[in-house]
Amino acid sequence: MSDQFIKLSPEQENLIKIYQHKWKNIALSTKRIDRKKAAETVKEIYAFCGLAMPKIIFCESPYEAMSKTLPSSEYLIILPLIQKLLQLRLSILKLFPEQARFYQNHLAIERPDDVNVHIHTTLYYRFISYMKSLEQQFQIDLGYLTELEIEVNLSELYHQLQVELGEQYDTNFIPAATFCSYCSWLDFWKSALNYTGDQELLQLFQSLAKSCGWIFPYKRVAVVCDRPTKLCFDSDNHLHAEGETAIEFADGYKFYAYHGVTLPEKYGKLHPQQWQAEWLLKEDNAELRRVLIQGIGYARIIEQLHAAELDQHQEYTLLKIENDVDVEPIYLLKMTCPSTGYIHVLRVPPHVQSAQEAITWANWGVAPAEFAVQT
Repeated sequence: MSDQFIKLSPEQENLIKIYQHKWKNIALSTKRIDRKKAAETVKEIYAFCGLAMPKIIFCESPYEAMSKTLPSSEYLIILPLIQKLLQLRLSILKLFPEQARFYQNHLAIERPDDVNVHIHTTLYYRFISYMKSLEQQFQIDLGYLTELEIEVNLSELYHQLQVELGEQYDTNFIPAATFCSYCSWLDFWKSALNYTGDQELLQLFQSLAKSCGWIFPYKRVAVVCDRPTKLCFDSDNHLHAEGETAIEFADGYKFYAYHGVTLPEKYGKLHPQQWQAEWLLKEDNAELRRVLIQGIGYARIIEQLHAAELDQHQEYTLLKIENDVDVEPIYLLKMTCPSTGYIHVLRVPPHVQSAQEAITWANWGVAPAEFAVQT
């Protein structure tokens, strides 16, 4: 095989965005799953990986799965011998009430993750084999793969579930949306190069991405969760909504988020324009204070918290927020446009001593005397 890779044609390159868009829409779908198709997909995955057919249980959300479905299915997940030992231990502890109250909260048995690892490993190496065959047959630069990747950032969801569920949180799950990148790649190569190799793998990945939300796979049981009924992201792919929930599930599980930071309902249910600067004086969480500052804006903070004027230079004013509303003191440079009256506010380091020093910092070290301030 030649070391010289063949470049895609302009027409083929134009297809990259089309397939990326197609599979990102599927990854972010809020359409209810077809449970019959989802069950068939799970059976296909287990068969593909050489595993016995599990009992399949459906639930509305990962929260329901972790808090109710998995605990009630423990007898199918934990080995019988371990179950008997756990029951014996609990029986003995009942003879010692004081110790029992402590240990019952620390008896969580780690669920096995071998099925999840086996499924991921099997699918991944089958995919790598597919791509090697593609590279050898067409001598295509697989660097194009990065352009076809689908990024769905749900880290805020997993973090919030972990906070709310504690020891009940289970990391042993497969988010079907993560397989949309594989589908994007495989679908593209099939269309761009008419490459029909390993159709079984392509069909399996597509069924998984289209038919399931999350799968908790174990030897004797697989719990399948539905998709969210609502998903909102910002331009940086972080969960985000203003005055409404950022994510919701059919069972009512939901939460608010602002540019990737989970918000309590008292903030999230209100649009940032309704947020009050005085909340900064009562909020103990530094990250939430940062979000409130970002949402409220320094102009409103100056107005509502009555910033102290430290110095002035022409249309520039150096201000300080007297209250400790952030990790370090808030110093602000306010500029009033002479022609429009528009007020612009910029945060400056707390070490600045004068308006002129703040102006110099804001202009990358250029002092006011070195540039014309009038426009």
